[in-house]
Amino acid sequence: MGIPASPLTLSEINGMSKEEFVEVLGGIFEHSPWVAESAYASRPFGSVGELHEAMAEAARSAGREKTLSLLRAHPDLATRLQVTPLSAAEQKGAGLDQLTPEEFELLNDLNKKYTEKFQFPFILAVRGKNKDDIIQSVSERVNLSPEEEWNWALFEIGKITKFRLDDLLKG
Repeated sequence: MGIPASPLTLSEINGMSKEEFVEVLGGIFEHSPWVAESAYASRPFGSVGELHEAMAEAARSAGREKTLSLLRAHPDLATRLQVTPLSAAEQKGAGLDQLTPEEFELLNDLNKKYTEKFQFPFILAVRGKNKDDIIQSVSERVNLSPEEEWNWALFEIGKITKFRLDDLLKG
């Protein structure tokens, strides 16, 4: 089944088997279909917000190691590594595919510093942001404490996944 070409309704989501649900929603949380699998038990959902909250709660309550694996599943921003189609589209929309060599080097250096400090890649909901906003954000957040940044990264994942769900579902 995969991600459908046209938006789904909440009614269609609520009517899916567990396998269909995980196949369709498994990519909402980057490379972490276990989030959708955990949220399935909370059906039926009365709104996209309820669906998102069930998925976010599954991610938050999974335990530190499993949540760390979710954080680590995200790609570095603006790397030339293979990313999921959703991540690639999001990064392209923010202009990260048009960095100058100097901007690419700066962002690459900031990403390395960030990852060395926090042990997971910099995560930011890039929709509505440009490359300057992104460079400024990583420059600021690399100075946060590990616990502050853990919470900030989970907050950003919440924004990313809400955008993805809103794109997938209509009404």
